[in-house]
Amino acid sequence: MSVALLAFWLIGPTADAGEIERGRYLVDALAACDNCHTPRGAAGYDLSSRFSGGAQTFSDKSYVVRGPNISPDRETGVGTWTDEELRAAIVDGVGRNGRLAPVMPSDSYKPLTPSDLDAIITFLRSATPIRAPLQAPQQRSGEWTPHPMPGASAAFDEASLADKNTRGLYIASLARCLSCHSEEIDGAPDYQDRLGAGGKTFRNVAGVVIASNITSHPVKGVGAWSDDDLKRAITQGVAPDGAPLRPPMSTLSKAHFSKMSPDDLDALVAWIRTIPPKE
Repeated sequence: MSVALLAFWLIGPTADAGEIERGRYLVDALAACDNCHTPRGAAGYDLSSRFSGGAQTFSDKSYVVRGPNISPDRETGVGTWTDEELRAAIVDGVGRNGRLAPVMPSDSYKPLTPSDLDAIITFLRSATPIRAPLQAPQQRSGEWTPHPMPGASAAFDEASLADKNTRGLYIASLARCLSCHSEEIDGAPDYQDRLGAGGKTFRNVAGVVIASNITSHPVKGVGAWSDDDLKRAITQGVAPDGAPLRPPMSTLSKAHFSKMSPDDLDALVAWIRTIPPKE
């Protein structure tokens, strides 16, 4: 069976090209699914094996996992999953075998509008099926309490996104801005006292990186930054003084956030300005 015919069979004859492109935008520019689910080479993502599973291991006291194959391969990917099963995995963090590890950012995807959630699923189904069995290690134990962003714990309706600040909150949640830029308590973001105040620790090839304060504080945060400063940091990974930001922001900005539409970027910057100042 040809790849084109197989893709037609997996998606179905009624898939709308506009829906696929909307899903592509959400995945490429905001949700950044490749970050966990696509292998990397020296030059970045290996798109010839897109969505076949990531090589990075994520671990905490209750899990050791790698991003699984989410290509539409019927044996090793999600090709036999129903739309309802995919919706549950994306926004509820529940897979066929129970709750997914909390590194799956379902909390951040909860505000997805029904049409945007469907668009993501349609786009994933349009990808090339890649046979790639789940890599070890995969260990999970214990329970996980959801921690969605304040104001973004349930699906938004399409009409509400006409409001610029609401749209900015929507973009910030999908892009996981505050789950990275809020300090954690017991592995969960402290949105009550440390919303946007930075302090989360990342350990990667760049060493130990502490997420920065993106509240409106004029000294400790980004309150003194211009809109252009913020946009450059988000889409190019560059600080106001021209210094490159460190991973993961530098990699996410170039691979994903650089594709953000001007309207979404404007809304995101406007919403960041509303984060109360914290030191």
